[in-house]
Amino acid sequence: MGSSESTPVQRPSSPPPPNPELVKPWRTFDWGQKEDLKKKLENFCPSHPDVNHVKILVAGEIGAGKSSFINSVDSAFLGRISSRALVNTADGDIVSSRSFTKNLKGFSIRSEKKKMPFIFKDIMGLEPEVLKGSQIEDIINAVYGHVKDGYKFNEEQALTYKDQQYNCDPNLSDQSFCLVYVIAADTVQYTDDCLLDKLKIIRQRISEKGIPQVIVMTKVDEVCPLVKKDLRKMFTSKKIKEKMELCSAKVGVPLTNIFPVKNYHNEINTDDDIDVLLLKALEQIVQLANDRLEDTDSY
Repeated sequence: MGSSESTPVQRPSSPPPPNPELVKPWRTFDWGQKEDLKKKLENFCPSHPDVNHVKILVAGEIGAGKSSFINSVDSAFLGRISSRALVNTADGDIVSSRSFTKNLKGFSIRSEKKKMPFIFKDIMGLEPEVLKGSQIEDIINAVYGHVKDGYKFNEEQALTYKDQQYNCDPNLSDQSFCLVYVIAADTVQYTDDCLLDKLKIIRQRISEKGIPQVIVMTKVDEVCPLVKKDLRKMFTSKKIKEKMELCSAKVGVPLTNIFPVKNYHNEINTDDDIDVLLLKALEQIVQLANDRLEDTDSY
């Protein structure tokens, strides 16, 4: 019997994985503008003569990084890691699933030279359940200056005009002129519909008074290996662009008002690339708030 050699079967090769990076950046960004941004923000002056500090209210779901964002902005100006707004980092603790911020508190951002004329107002985190987290009315009242600093949030009942911590006659300096939603990129796709409903109600109510709204998208390094390795891949990353578009669709904020950032988390020194993203987001937030302040007489 003759023998014959069998021809090996050629199996089709697997297609290469899709390129996670775009050829052209989806947003133009100057990574070398840190010092110019710092100088511009340090020289900022509110547009209304009766207002010395522009207030910005920071809201977001528990664990999204509200307080970390405030600390990170502070760090970018100081050139060192700041931890003024307390952050809960307890893993596995039942308390870590609840808001660590219990009271309304204002944080003036400082540079190495001076205190700057804008203040972040930190509030209790949002939760999907009706009687958990900060209440819708408390957030709206805080925007309009009706909630005094130090107010301890009550998950079961919103502040009323009968409470001593309710400011019945707020002036311009008490009010916030921009609402910043902090949303984590690694969990945005899982955002509960009930929480989104809360955000939509807040958006509608404050939009009636022309209050601008911005999304700061945190934890970008957790969703994109490219960005984790090199932050400068931020605006060529397909994954980050997808997350931005998802944020916009879910919350209703236009892409022009969404800013991806990385908060300081385990770093012990500041970093120019982290700083410039934070400072650019802050510049846009402050400009929008100041534009609204300038238009106060028309509302």
